[in-house]
Amino acid sequence: MADRRAFFRSFVKPLSQTKEEASPLLVRPPYGENASAFQSKCPACESKACVTSCDEKIILIADDGTPTLTFEKNGCTFCEACAEVCPEGVLSLDNTYNAQQLNAVFRIWLEACVAHHGVICNACKEPCIDDAILFNGLFNPVIDDEKCTGCGFCMARCPTQAISYLTYEVETKQEEVNDEPE
Repeated sequence: MADRRAFFRSFVKPLSQTKEEASPLLVRPPYGENASAFQSKCPACESKACVTSCDEKIILIADDGTPTLTFEKNGCTFCEACAEVCPEGVLSLDNTYNAQQLNAVFRIWLEACVAHHGVICNACKEPCIDDAILFNGLFNPVIDDEKCTGCGFCMARCPTQAISYLTYEVETKQEEVNDEPE
């Protein structure tokens, strides 16, 4: 019985490290214009319609008055509802360059993942509609960055909270155009 307790206690240290190393950037809803638009227009928005339009209930208003996503219970379905109701135009269906990818890169913490410790678990793979979580046999899941949209469903479903993310700035339309081949 002591060995079993030690096994589960081994997950505590990686979880506390994950929370301490959290990035100061926020995960933004899809269809976002750019980082400066979130900062300049969203705090003045009184309706906060993006929050109430989200069927998954993952859009929250951060301390700075801007929308951010939380993946505690669900993930983003890219349903377009938040973009359709945004009165400020920060979230817009015209922003196709941010329509299929959130500004987050997800990672599996090997120390906290039970599958990496020989336990058959595929809780993260089941909700991944993009098939971005790959397994080496029944064990050792990894996230394929090329397929992952950053929806967050895997994080919401992980029983040991072994999945975390790093954020990056929301891309702007000009950056997208400059990166396209001619």
